[in-house]
Amino acid sequence: MEEIKERQKNIIEKTIERLSEPSLYKMIYMPGHGKPMPSISSLYEIIETARSILFPGFFGESKVQTHTLKYHIGKNVDWLYENLEEQIRRGICFGCPQKSSEECEKCKNRAPELASHFIEKLPELRNDLESDIQATYNGDPASNSPEEIIFSYPGIRAITNYRLAHELSNLGVPLLPRIITEMAHSDTGIDIHPEARIGENFVIDHGTGVVIGETCEIGKNVKLYQGVTLGAKSFPLDENGNPIKGVDRHPVVEDDVVIYAEATILGRVTIGSGSVIGGNVWLTRSVPPNSKILQQKAQTMNFKNGEGI
Repeated sequence: MEEIKERQKNIIEKTIERLSEPSLYKMIYMPGHGKPMPSISSLYEIIETARSILFPGFFGESKVQTHTLKYHIGKNVDWLYENLEEQIRRGICFGCPQKSSEECEKCKNRAPELASHFIEKLPELRNDLESDIQATYNGDPASNSPEEIIFSYPGIRAITNYRLAHELSNLGVPLLPRIITEMAHSDTGIDIHPEARIGENFVIDHGTGVVIGETCEIGKNVKLYQGVTLGAKSFPLDENGNPIKGVDRHPVVEDDVVIYAEATILGRVTIGSGSVIGGNVWLTRSVPPNSKILQQKAQTMNFKNGEGI
């Protein structure tokens, strides 16, 4: 028995020795500012708190009354500011090339400023989300109330994360926006890049499998069904064979467009206002306003004894 234990101990020690060899690792994050990376679990709490501020009573504390609303909002906004500031500071330090052992003054001063600007934008974000909820309710005969949509629809959950992340991205906060939209991606299967630009009254019906790329521009009153991809064609490469960043490579979808399930639209093409794109369509060219793009009709063929299948 003692011999077995000794053998197991040796195996563990040798494995730790091998895993601790720095040459094995191409990427190790070592904070150069005294700040660790942003915390995924803290960001989950931050987003849930923001959700409880934007939709009082639906998330977090469920016993909100009219006369306690201000207390509820004030308490959560205060908590949100304090915790978001810390995560913003970590995000700035993560991407900062300066490797000082002490936290740099730039990060110290910038984080509270960005957190307060974000808090300032919450009323506008709430208005945008209310328009998304109302548009979803108006367009879905299966929904019984806007409240049902707020509480349970994955499309609204993903759009909420996106609108919060997009605002952080607009403010120049690094890293956090992508983490926040990827949280919704994991929860709902809806992948929206935080830098995409999306207008009001936006609807994602059912949602699973929707992909919206970084440089997408989506107008007002647009509706996407499940599985829609607004993606890029092959990437332009630099002289070293690396993808060139910052190129507009995703579609522009103008106002009042409906794109049905599993449609794939690739490249910097424009879907003109008022257009309808049918299900399973593969589209790599622009279409003028009020277009209706549908799949070719299915062909009927006769086979004998399984031939041709």
